[in-house]
Amino acid sequence: MDAAVPEADDAKTASKPRRETLWDRGGRTALGLILPLALVIGWEFAVRTGLAQGRLMPPPSRIAVTLYDLAASGDLWMHVQATLVRVALGFAFGALAGIAAGALTGALPTARHILDPTLQALRAVPSLAWVPLFILWLGILETPKVALIAVGVFFPVYVGVAGAIASVDRKLIEVGRIFRLSTLQLARRILLPAVLPATLTALRTGLGLGFLFVVAAELMGASEGLGYLLIDGQQFSKADQILAAIIAFAALGKLADTILVAVTRPLTRWQDTARETL
Repeated sequence: MDAAVPEADDAKTASKPRRETLWDRGGRTALGLILPLALVIGWEFAVRTGLAQGRLMPPPSRIAVTLYDLAASGDLWMHVQATLVRVALGFAFGALAGIAAGALTGALPTARHILDPTLQALRAVPSLAWVPLFILWLGILETPKVALIAVGVFFPVYVGVAGAIASVDRKLIEVGRIFRLSTLQLARRILLPAVLPATLTALRTGLGLGFLFVVAAELMGASEGLGYLLIDGQQFSKADQILAAIIAFAALGKLADTILVAVTRPLTRWQDTARETL
């Protein structure tokens, strides 16, 4: 009988999730940097040894100089700020509309039958197809740019939220009714925890598409923004400027995604997943 007690304690210890340390986070960050650093070093070596010309694909050292010059002149920060403001506004409007529409069609079958076919058809429209229409309706200032980004964010959030609500296990609802939960209690204690992980994933997808759509948005007569840097680099054959803008897009997108994950992580702390143990 006494031997069974240590075994039970060992089982509890093994099942208890290990708290993440700063060393664990640093190790994951270092692993994530291996591939980009290998590509940077490999391409720089290829250009310097004459294996590649580096005219259409400049070496990382030249791109770094371009980024430094843009930052020193203040142009980079101006373009980054313009792009971030557009993405933030478009993401806010698109995410709110997507959550509202997804909750409506996911919870109410009648609304789903009325709205979902039309929204699914509009989801198939390419992003650039909206550009001339938004210019005609809203002009060429900031409003059409934000509207286009909001459209890009709306659809993945809508599909994610509607799908999450529709896939809630019916048995959970029945258990809530057995315990005589009110509609508000049912939504707060059962539906919200059930749909929250998929909703947060949909928000991350929508944020990524927001950065994708901002390039198309900045084709609409923009005089500032990272998309404008891309177009300017194409027109004047500045490959280093194009790649510098792409790197800035990648860094901003990763930073925004990291912030979104950090802000929303406490909402799903109750989850006991095997992600870190496999």
